Amino acid sequence: MNMGKNMHHNIHKQHSRKKKWNELSPMARFGTVGAGIVQLSLLVAAQTDISRRPAQQIRGSKAMWRLATLVNFIGPATYFAVGVKRRPAAKQA
Repeated sequence: MNMGKNMHHNIHKQHSRKKKWNELSPMARFGTVGAGIVQLSLLVAAQTDISRRPAQQIRGSKAMWRLATLVNFIGPATYFAVGVKRRPAAKQA
């Protein structure tokens, strides 16, 4: 009975530890690099937009949004969805 518990514990221990880069499959490596590129691109786009956009067109302070955009994907996405004031759409005749 105790042997079964030890085996289960060892199996769980193997699955719970983080894999090293050289232990990842090529697809996992590709996905990790791809996600990193997307995240970095969003960060650069948000930081550039904050620098170029007048403060009157941003909800809240620029400093607050600069910090918020450092939070993985959520920060830049929230900045573009909520932080940027949108002009009302022009009415079509």
